[in-house]
Amino acid sequence: MRVAGVRAEQLTATAGSSALSWFSLRLQVFRINMSNPVDQTSAEDIKAALQSNNQALAIAKVKECLEKAKNTPLNIAITGESGSGKSSFVNGFRGIDDWEENAAPVSCVETTTQVTKYPHPSYPNITLWDLPGVGTMKFAASQYLEHVGFQKYDLFIIISETYFRENDVMLAEEIQRLGKKFYFVRSKIDNDLQAMKRSKKGLSEEETLALIRRNCIEGFQSEGSTRPKVFLVSRFDLHLYDFPLLQQTLEEELPDDKRDALLLAMPNISLEVINKKKKVFQDEISTYAFISACGAVIPLPGASVALDLTLLVMITGLYKAGFGLDERSLDRLANSYDVPLSDLKSVLTSPLASQNITPDLISELLFQCVDTAALPAAEEGFAFIPVIGTAVAATPSYNVTEKALQTFLDMLADDAQRVFNKTLGLNTSF
Repeated sequence: MRVAGVRAEQLTATAGSSALSWFSLRLQVFRINMSNPVDQTSAEDIKAALQSNNQALAIAKVKECLEKAKNTPLNIAITGESGSGKSSFVNGFRGIDDWEENAAPVSCVETTTQVTKYPHPSYPNITLWDLPGVGTMKFAASQYLEHVGFQKYDLFIIISETYFRENDVMLAEEIQRLGKKFYFVRSKIDNDLQAMKRSKKGLSEEETLALIRRNCIEGFQSEGSTRPKVFLVSRFDLHLYDFPLLQQTLEEELPDDKRDALLLAMPNISLEVINKKKKVFQDEISTYAFISACGAVIPLPGASVALDLTLLVMITGLYKAGFGLDERSLDRLANSYDVPLSDLKSVLTSPLASQNITPDLISELLFQCVDTAALPAAEEGFAFIPVIGTAVAATPSYNVTEKALQTFLDMLADDAQRVFNKTLGLNTSF
C-alpha cells in the first residue's frame, strides 16, 4: 500500500519520529536547573518509556518525580535556654496559634522535657523539632547534641529572650564544628519595646532595637565568640523586625530543593514572600503541562480530559494552600491579627479562593480563560490516528494546561496579596 507515493510504513516511521521529537523537545524542560524538581536521570527514564511506546509508564514516572519533589524533607531544630520562647516560635513559624490542638505547649516554665516533633499543618514534610532547654539540670551542654539526635536536623535555631549565655555559645561552636548551620534568634522583641515605652527613657523603636542587638553581640564577645548574626523576632509580628531577614537568610543558605520546600511552608509575612511562592509554582507549570500532554497521546476515549481535570484540581488546590487561602488558614490569620474573617473573605475576587475547587468549577473556568471549546474532541480524535496523532494531540493539551495553570496561579496570587494588605490595613485595590 502506498499513500501519495510514499510507502505506509515509511509514513508511520516518519510520524513516529515527529511525535518522539515533540516529546524530546518537551523533555528539555526536565533538565537539571535551579528550580526544576525533575533531574537528569528521571528525564531519561521518561524518555525511555516514551520510546517504548509506554505512555502510562511515562506518566507514572513524572508523577513519581513530582511526588518526590513535593515531599522533600526539611528538619529544623529549635533550641535554647528554658523559657526562651522556643515553643511559641515553633507555633508561629508553622502559622498556628498557641491554643490550637496541634500547637507546641507554651508556658512561663520549661515545658519541653523531650525532643518533640511538630510537622507543618499543610506541608508535613517540613518538621520543626522543639528541643529541651540547653543547660538545664537534665541536659548538660556537653551531652546535649548527642541526646537530641544531632544528625537528623538540617539546621538549628538557637533562641534567647534576653542575652545569649555560655551554653548557647558552646552549643553553636559544637554545631559549627560538626558541619551544620545555626542561627541566633532574640525572641519576645515586642515585650522589650513595650517595656521601653513604659520606662519613658525616650528611646525610639530603632534605637531600642539597636541597643538590644548590640547587647547580644557584646554577650557573644564576652564569651570569646566571633560576631554572629542575631535576628530580633516577635512571634506575634512575624512581618516586623528581623523575621523576614531570617527567612531570606535560610533561603540563601539551604540547598535548592529544601529552599523551595521552606518557602512554600512559610507564612505570608510580606508581598515579597507571596511573589517568591508564585515563582516556585510558576517554574513547575511546564512539568504539569507535560503530564497533560502525555495523557493526550494515550488512545483511550476520555483519558486526556480526565487526566487534565484531575491534574488541574490537584495543582490548583496546592496553589490555594500554599498562598494560605484555604478556610483553615484564613481563620488562623483572622485570629492572629484580630481581623474579622468576613473582612478577609470580602477581598477575595477569584472563585478558586472563595469556593471549593472541584472538577465542575475548573471546567467552568477553563472555558472562560482558554479557547477550549473544540479541544477535547480534537485531542481524542487525533489520538486515535495511529502514531501520527500523538504529537498533534499532545501539543494543544500542553498549551491549554500551561495557560490554565498560569491563569489560575495569577488569580490566587492576586487574592493572596489582597488578603495580606487587608490584614495590615493597607490598600487592597490593584
